[in-house]
Amino acid sequence: MSESTKTYTGEAVTVTWDRARCLHSDECVRRLSAVFDTGRRPWVLPDAAAADAVAEAVQHCPSGALHFERNDGGPAETPPGENVLLLNADGPLHVRGNVEIMLPDGSLLTRDTRLALCRCGQSANKPFCDNSHLRVGFTAPDTAQAGPRLGEFDPEAGSVLKITPRPNRSLLVQGNAEIRNRAGQVIYRGSRVTLCRCGASKETPFCDSTHKTNGWTG
Repeated sequence: MSESTKTYTGEAVTVTWDRARCLHSDECVRRLSAVFDTGRRPWVLPDAAAADAVAEAVQHCPSGALHFERNDGGPAETPPGENVLLLNADGPLHVRGNVEIMLPDGSLLTRDTRLALCRCGQSANKPFCDNSHLRVGFTAPDTAQAGPRLGEFDPEAGSVLKITPRPNRSLLVQGNAEIRNRAGQVIYRGSRVTLCRCGASKETPFCDSTHKTNGWTG
């Protein structure tokens, strides 16, 4: 558990919150304000609602900043049956699935079911989004500028989606996955793709090697 993570222990369910990954989307507050209230300290009261309701609200946190652990024997969060990367216009890449973020040496950085990854190249918490796109005025569509890339899934790839942020380079995505826009249009389907991290690709969300010429580091 990282130093930025706080734990809120209730009788039936425990909630953890990683402030470094929180994008303040307020999904939790809108869904269950009795438990989640940013104007209160502590802002999370796990016992203020049924454990099932708390778990349901937590699982709508798009960045994965919130997680839960059942103390009452209730069901834990399980990965969804498909790996989906959702493009947000002018914003991050939301990932849902059975996901592993890998370091370039092949070691595991984190395993999760929900993540928000930086697209603008300016996050101070790379590869995760920290809302820097709002500060720098990042613009990028939620569609594929060079057209969709619709391949086939690899039957040998398994269910795990491995994502590797390569130093000063692209995001390497390995494993069966789809990239979709907000309208649900599939703009990528396959088992291996490289995505832009520097925020300047002319083929966004795909990498076009612009990082080699614009001096981006990350």
